[in-house]
Amino acid sequence: MSQLFQSPFDRNSTASDVTKGVDLSGKRAIVTGATSGIGVETARALLAAGAEVTLAVRRPEAGEQVAAALRAQTGNDAVRVGRLDVADLDSVNAFTASWSGALHILVNNAGIMMPPELERGIRGHEQQFATNYLGHFALALGLHSALVEAQGARVVSVSSGGHLFSPVVFDDLDFRFRPYDALTAYGQSKTAEALLAVEADRRWAGDGIRANTLNPGAIATGLQKHTGGLRTPERYRKTIEQGAATSVFLAASPLVDGIGGRYFEDVNEAPQVDARPTELGVTAVAAYAVDPVNAERLWNVASDILR
Repeated sequence: MSQLFQSPFDRNSTASDVTKGVDLSGKRAIVTGATSGIGVETARALLAAGAEVTLAVRRPEAGEQVAAALRAQTGNDAVRVGRLDVADLDSVNAFTASWSGALHILVNNAGIMMPPELERGIRGHEQQFATNYLGHFALALGLHSALVEAQGARVVSVSSGGHLFSPVVFDDLDFRFRPYDALTAYGQSKTAEALLAVEADRRWAGDGIRANTLNPGAIATGLQKHTGGLRTPERYRKTIEQGAATSVFLAASPLVDGIGGRYFEDVNEAPQVDARPTELGVTAVAAYAVDPVNAERLWNVASDILR
């Protein structure tokens, strides 16, 4: 294991803090799920640093309202809205087909969390796995040539501390044998998102594409609509500005040039653990979520699903 990456930032740092002095002029970015929560703040910080940002969203009308607000807040008019539903493979394919030119930053931020009943999505797969992972996998594949064209691109996968509740269960991805449990399914999908970055980095680093994954922390957003709101004690919570900091750092900071395949939390690389921490607030990534064997296996499984 290589030495853990340490930055000058911490859990209290904001998206604005990590982009001080960063110039993204001429860079093009896509942020999925950018109509609420940390997606909006991620887009705002990238725009404020001079990037051209496409808000890839399910509801373009809501996206246009966000875009107008971001133009006013940042003074950067280079914000666009594209229709993208990562739960719908046709929508993903239409979005990638419509993209032209280089893409420097892809932030896979959209997601769903813990629907109480078992739902099925892309090609009959459990909905959280289908939305959080398969949709973003298809998106990254479809944009690969645009990322190559950038001659130095970054892919950022937003995972979660929830990954600590389940590895990817390859023999039963879709709860056809085991009883559906919303938290377990969410955990599996977030482990899958982490593994997406690990394998994308291994495969694509030679193309100039580096990929990392992160846990943004506990932030009260619409993501918790099925859980009755955020349950994390207040002392462990973050503001939206703090929650977006790690995504923005991985997307924009020159400090992580040449860094890939790693899992970050609180704007620093998280240490690996072999058991779920029993205390809240412990920074950690499960070894299975960054395991290269798991990452390659999942990539191959997903490729077969999408064939």
